[in-house]
Amino acid sequence: MRGPVFLVSAMALFGVLDANSKLLSGTYPAEQVVAIRYAVLLAVLFAARTAMRGLGGSLATAHPWLHLVRAMFMVGSGMGFFLALRSIPLAEGYLVYFTAPFLTLGLAALVLREQTGPAVWGWSALGFAGVALAMWPGLRADGPWDAYLWALFATACYAAVMTINRMLRHETGSAVLILWSSLPGLLVLGPFAAMSWVPPDAFDLMALSLNGLLAGAATLCLAIAFRHDSAARLAPLEFSALVFAVGFDLLIWSVWPTAWTMGGAVVVVFALVMSQRAAAPRQGIPAGNT
Repeated sequence: MRGPVFLVSAMALFGVLDANSKLLSGTYPAEQVVAIRYAVLLAVLFAARTAMRGLGGSLATAHPWLHLVRAMFMVGSGMGFFLALRSIPLAEGYLVYFTAPFLTLGLAALVLREQTGPAVWGWSALGFAGVALAMWPGLRADGPWDAYLWALFATACYAAVMTINRMLRHETGSAVLILWSSLPGLLVLGPFAAMSWVPPDAFDLMALSLNGLLAGAATLCLAIAFRHDSAARLAPLEFSALVFAVGFDLLIWSVWPTAWTMGGAVVVVFALVMSQRAAAPRQGIPAGNT
């Protein structure tokens, strides 16, 4: 049961992180919020390694450029979701996020040369249709196109991160992954954060710092979950994120999911489950073989 418990815990922590970010988005610029998140992650990493030498493994890597590309996509994902959630409910943002596995399949076929059957592409198309269904009322009423585009951009960046993670799968230490994602992100966003800096009061500073702790804890829970159980068993549990998103929408903003949103969610979840089932028989088949 460890895998499922840690997976659901990770989804809950990500939900709190996104809800907290949405609350902060009305006052603070995206670059400041995300830069502080990276700074806190680095501070926690080095404090932990000072207390317990070597914690998290080596900080060295044989693939620095691959890590830097991963870090830039992580910046894009963090900034994109922050900007998207300013204008749309968490549940709608998460529906767009659920298309990440479909995009990852495409990137795996393009970059990693993994074979993907036509059935998988068909279910992927249905999944995107489900997202379009959920967004239709807002788009039809000249709704927040920019927010949906930011969410799609963030999801594409996240899919790229997942693809690069597979290329870095032999680097299992958590310390190298945190350092090589947080430090480049802080260096890139730091100057922009300084130029647009909004001085936080004590309470908001704690909320801004909390984002780093939440991001680190969620990532750690996710890593532990996949260490204890298979991706095939854990993947369906990622849909628990939608439950947390709807819960926070109701609890904090009193926003009920529309029938369009729930209908789109059913289509997306069904399409994702079916695409994974269609892809499973082809896993492990090298490119060029049948």
